[in-house]
Amino acid sequence: MRRPFGEINENPEITVDDDVRAYINERGCDFRVCTSCGGPILLPTSIKNPKSSDIPIAVGDYTLYVSRYQVKWIQSITMQMVPRYFSYGQSDEF
Repeated sequence: MRRPFGEINENPEITVDDDVRAYINERGCDFRVCTSCGGPILLPTSIKNPKSSDIPIAVGDYTLYVSRYQVKWIQSITMQMVPRYFSYGQSDEF
């Protein structure tokens, strides 16, 4: 029976854009892709702790955790997931 949000043991094929990898390395900490009212959002784990059900992705010396509830819909992690208030300098491309 398939679980609605993906199997626990699945290894999803999610790509992490190079600019996101650079952003994580520049910030020097782990991050988590979690659910927000506006869709998936990329936050430092100091703001949103990872959960035991998250899917870990190695990014250099750091880990990017992806909420298992987002795994079903995400194919790539992009800079559009970084909130504006982190002032990275990226404008919305919607």
